[in-house]
Amino acid sequence: MGQWWWLEKRQRRICELVISSTTASATDLSAFGPIGLVVVQSTSLCNLDCSYCYLPDRQKKRVFDLKMLPLLIQRILESPYAGPEFSLVWHAGEPLTLPTSWYDEATAILHCSLDTFGAKGLQFDQHVQTNATLINDDWCDCFHRNRIVVGISVDGPIEIHDAHRCFRNGRGSHALAMNGIEALHRNDVPFHCISVLTSEAMEQPERMYRFFRDHGIHDVGFNVEEQEGINTTSSMQGSEMEEKYTNFLRAFWRLSEQDGYPVILREFDQVIGLIQGEQRMKQNELNRPFSILSVDSQGNFSTFDPELLSVASDRYGTFNLGNLRDLSLVESTQTDQFKRLLNDMSRGVDSCQKSCEYFGLCGGGNGSNKFWEHGTLASSETHACRFGTQIPVQVLLERFEEGPPLQQAANQAI
Repeated sequence: MGQWWWLEKRQRRICELVISSTTASATDLSAFGPIGLVVVQSTSLCNLDCSYCYLPDRQKKRVFDLKMLPLLIQRILESPYAGPEFSLVWHAGEPLTLPTSWYDEATAILHCSLDTFGAKGLQFDQHVQTNATLINDDWCDCFHRNRIVVGISVDGPIEIHDAHRCFRNGRGSHALAMNGIEALHRNDVPFHCISVLTSEAMEQPERMYRFFRDHGIHDVGFNVEEQEGINTTSSMQGSEMEEKYTNFLRAFWRLSEQDGYPVILREFDQVIGLIQGEQRMKQNELNRPFSILSVDSQGNFSTFDPELLSVASDRYGTFNLGNLRDLSLVESTQTDQFKRLLNDMSRGVDSCQKSCEYFGLCGGGNGSNKFWEHGTLASSETHACRFGTQIPVQVLLERFEEGPPLQQAANQAI
């Protein structure tokens, strides 16, 4: 759903890599990568049926064949896009519908493959993004022994959460998600959180803030409900909702400020980091080729925004570039499909750079949002970028203008 937590946390790193880059061309391979994030669909099955989910086949249980993992590592390491580090994220549908033994086996294969291909010095970590409803002590043991970084998705207090995050029988998932959070705390498993914001939350910033604070959820990212995939409308569209979101963020910041910043909000943290480092983006991971490699449960792969993986459209056909079994990453860049996607993505980034004063703080936006809202990657401003970048920046700068000074507020927030 929208911009994912680990993508946001890595923005400072990619900013350092592309700060002086120009928009990539299909023949300039030096402007691609390095691969810092590998998103793998361990299974397409999800045990929930969230009303805002963009995935069409989440009721089908397709499972990634672990025999493909060595090939995946080979494809990364043989390419010129391999970097000194990468994170592998198990994601979409619900990864924990597979047993803990699956991840034990996956971890063993991953480390064996890195050794086999002479990449012992490569910095590598695993992540999982889960709705938390299946987390128990056994899963926490699995996270510990495999050193898996945990991200959870929970939308706030029960009425807000259960309005959209339900099982297929209509039963809300909040109680089980909270059991999972309690298990994480009980077993000393650190975690971060993504919370999808819908219209139900807009009038309740204090309840939302106290929910995260009181349940020990200190690292939070807000994903405003988006028009994407099979979710063709959003409760957050329109100028009225933009004004409500502005007020919501103002209230959330002040509540956290009053308590000494116990809740770090992704939307503010990223901007503070860029301002402190006096950095501006030319691109971001979501529109720079092969900064991200996404692989579905069948071995099909794509780059750019992971939410474009295995999506079909009239304009582009599928956004997939090929299958790991048949095509190397470099070979995929020679296809007409890749060149077309890159050309339109580059045109869209260039349009953002020429027209938007926020460009240096987002690097040209997310292709998936441009596609879902405008039907093409070769476009610029979206509802998603107003919610994800413009409004948080406005709220933050407004607060800094009031005082305390930027440096003091940034130190406290970090």
